[in-house]
Amino acid sequence: MITAQAVIDLTALQKNYDYLKNKLENQKLVAVVKGDAYGHNSVEVAKALPQADMFAVSRIEEAVELREAGISQPILLLEGCFCKEDLETAAELELHTAIHCQETLRDLEDAQLTKPISVWLKVDTGMHRIGVQPHEVSDYVSKIERTGKIAGNVGFMSHFSCADDLDSPATLQQIALFKKATSQYAGPKSLANSAGILFWHDAYFEVCRGGIAIYGVSPCEGKTGRQHGLQPVMTLKSKLIAVRQHQANQPVGYSQTWTAQHDTTIGVIALGYGDGFPRTAPQGTPVYVNGRIVPISGRVSMDMITVDLGPNAQDKVGDDVEFWGNNLPVETVAAHIGTIPYELMIKLTKRVNKRFIR
Repeated sequence: MITAQAVIDLTALQKNYDYLKNKLENQKLVAVVKGDAYGHNSVEVAKALPQADMFAVSRIEEAVELREAGISQPILLLEGCFCKEDLETAAELELHTAIHCQETLRDLEDAQLTKPISVWLKVDTGMHRIGVQPHEVSDYVSKIERTGKIAGNVGFMSHFSCADDLDSPATLQQIALFKKATSQYAGPKSLANSAGILFWHDAYFEVCRGGIAIYGVSPCEGKTGRQHGLQPVMTLKSKLIAVRQHQANQPVGYSQTWTAQHDTTIGVIALGYGDGFPRTAPQGTPVYVNGRIVPISGRVSMDMITVDLGPNAQDKVGDDVEFWGNNLPVETVAAHIGTIPYELMIKLTKRVNKRFIR
């Protein structure tokens, strides 16, 4: 019997991509599959999106895995290459790379490339993480072009810091700064992430990047993907492996952090922090069992979680349990735990069986 399982709905994935693409005009839509596609399996996700204009990853080993799996679409390295040897590999695999500092520029100047490489200049418009300053753009473009190693025009990209906060003035400031810094250049430009696509039309430019929204998750705190017209792609589930009668005033689990206030029924589920579910999940974190929400009661263990099924429970060993998915939004669970959906999904361990459905 398979217990801990992440069911990945590839039809929902395709519908989410098409939904975001239809919001655009003539812009290309990048499917971001970094971090093993936010825990969904990057190879399976990429294979399920033949309509994707481009994929994006953070590191070259992620791109190499996609190429070895037969993915032929353009792939963008969002963080660029970390040494000239990686840059040479990127050129050989026809990857797109980011230039974001003097060191990455120097690697491009020194690398022995077998073919030209597509280059995107990362501009820091307010995230203040990586990227060249707006006033440095002209100098960087000139030096990149002088290498004679690039394919086509230099592209430009930047990253929002507050696009999920619709009241923040930072996003409009970043859009204006990006426009000013890049408007004189013919190369493609990319600024909009998932929140940008959903809420900031002025940020579209020629290329948009769909990340968390492709997986059916809202980029905004307090909202669910369904409220934006998206469908959840991942359902994390397991099974009840024990159903026990439990007396009032008796504790459950390590450190006896929870005690029953009345006679009840305790359900034991085959899932724990060994599967990637956070040990920090507090009492009351919701779990979906047989059409209703029940609370986690007691500390999350490595292999098991206990829930209060209630005094009149009719649940049985072997019944399905959903931790997030179609019936219980991952955004809701993340809010209870005090984290974000990204972290919940990406931390699932290899012990969780992945099943892909259409």
